[in-house]
Amino acid sequence: MKINRLIFLLSALGILLSSCQKYVDIKKSGAQSFIESANDCQLLMDNYELFNTGYPIDGEVSADDYYMNDARFGSDQISIEDRTIYTWQSGAIRTAAQQWVDIYNKVYHANLVLEAVQELNGKEQPAVLNNLKGSALFLRAYAFWNLAQLYAKTYDAATAQSDPGIPIDLNSDINEVPGRGTVQETYNRIVQDLNEAAGLMNPVSSVASRPNKAAAQAMLARVYLSMRDYPNALSSANAALALRNTLINFNTLDKGSFAPFRRFNEEVIFHTTLDAKNGSLEPGYGYEDLALINPELVSSYAADDLRKTILLKENTDVPVPAGTYRFTGNYEGAVASAKLFNGLAVDELYLIRAECYARAGNTGLAMGDLNTLLRSRWLEGSFTALEATNPDNALSIILAERRKELLMRGQRWTDLRRLNKEPRFAKTLSRTVQGITHTLPANDLRYTLLIPQEVVMKSKIQQNQR
Repeated sequence: MKINRLIFLLSALGILLSSCQKYVDIKKSGAQSFIESANDCQLLMDNYELFNTGYPIDGEVSADDYYMNDARFGSDQISIEDRTIYTWQSGAIRTAAQQWVDIYNKVYHANLVLEAVQELNGKEQPAVLNNLKGSALFLRAYAFWNLAQLYAKTYDAATAQSDPGIPIDLNSDINEVPGRGTVQETYNRIVQDLNEAAGLMNPVSSVASRPNKAAAQAMLARVYLSMRDYPNALSSANAALALRNTLINFNTLDKGSFAPFRRFNEEVIFHTTLDAKNGSLEPGYGYEDLALINPELVSSYAADDLRKTILLKENTDVPVPAGTYRFTGNYEGAVASAKLFNGLAVDELYLIRAECYARAGNTGLAMGDLNTLLRSRWLEGSFTALEATNPDNALSIILAERRKELLMRGQRWTDLRRLNKEPRFAKTLSRTVQGITHTLPANDLRYTLLIPQEVVMKSKIQQNQR
C-alpha cells in the first residue's frame, strides 16, 4: 500500500497547501502532523471541498433509477469507462484512482485531526476537543462506508468474516501498510467510530456541512440498514429523530422550478455530494447532459404526489424524446450542478424507521411514520393515509416509497445490494443500449466493482473477483 498511500497523500497535500497551509506542517517522513490549536483543527475540517464533496459516483452510475438513450450513450461526453460501468461489463474498471484517492484523502485528514486532538489534550477545553474528535471519527467512518459500497461485498453475517474489505487507515503514517482486512473488520470500524462520535459531538451544528450527534446517529441508522441489522437501525433512527425531525412541506415549494430546494435546507442533517461531472449521471440543464428517469419509476408517483413535479420535470423540447423525465430534486440546490446530494436528511430517517418497524412486525408504527412523511409530500387537502394489511404488505409499500423519495440520492445501489439477499425483493437489472440488452442478476459478482487499475498496479492490493 505504500505507493498508493503516497498517491493520495500527494493529492491531500495539494488540497492542504492550497487552503490550510498555515495550519498543518507535514514532516518529510509524512509520519507526524502538527496543528497548533483546536481552531486549526476546526478550520481543517471546515474545508468543504475536501470533506463534503467528491464522494464516489459509480454506485449511482450502476443503479437503475435512470437510463441514457442511444444518442446520449454514444456521445463523446460519455467515456468508454462510463459506458462499461453503465452496462455492467464484467471487465468494467476505472483506470485512474480518483474516486479511491478522494476517499483516502478524507481519511488522511481526519486522522491528522485525531492525532492533533490527542496532542492538544489538557491545552484546550475538553468539550471543544471532544466535539473535534467526534467530528473526525464521523468523517473517517463516513468516508469508509461510502467506499465500501463500491469495492467491498455486501455485508452478509454468514461470510463477512472472510469477504475482503477495504484498507482501514487509522493514522497518518504513510509508511504503515494496512491490508484489505475483511468486510466484518471494515464495518466493525465504521460502527465503532460512529458510536464513539455520537457520544462526543454536539447535538446539532451551526451549519449542515459540519457533523454532529444527530448526523452520527443518522449515519449509524444508514450503516445498520446496509448490514440488514434492523433492530440497531431502528434504535439509531429513533435517536436521530429525537434530535432532528423537521420535514419540508412540498406545498411551499415552487413546482415549476428546476432547483426547488436550497442547499442546507431544513431537512438536511449533514450535507455531502457525489461528483457527477463528466459522467453519465450529470443532470445538467442542457438536454445533452440529461440522465433520463426510469419510466417505470415515473409512473409510480400518484397524481397528487407533489414529488412527481418537484423531483421530476417532463422534457418537452427536442432533441430529448417527449414523455421523458429529468431529475430536478437535488438537495444540492443548483440548477445545473454536476454534484448530486448524497448526505443525511430527515426524510431518510422516517423511511429507515418505518422499514424497521415493519420488519419487527409493527404495522401501525411503520405506516404511521410513512404517512407522516407522505403527508408533507402530497397536494394539500388531498392526502389519504396509506394502509397495510400486515407487516409484509407494509414493508413492500415502504420500500416502494423509499425508492421514490430517495431518487438520485446515492442510496439505490446499496439498497439493491442488501435487498438482493432476500429472494422476495431480489431483482435482475436490465438495460437495452443500441439494440443490445445487458443484464445484472441479483447477487452477481459485479455488484462489487473492480478496484481502479492504478491502485492495483501500484499497491498490489488484492483485486475483487470476477
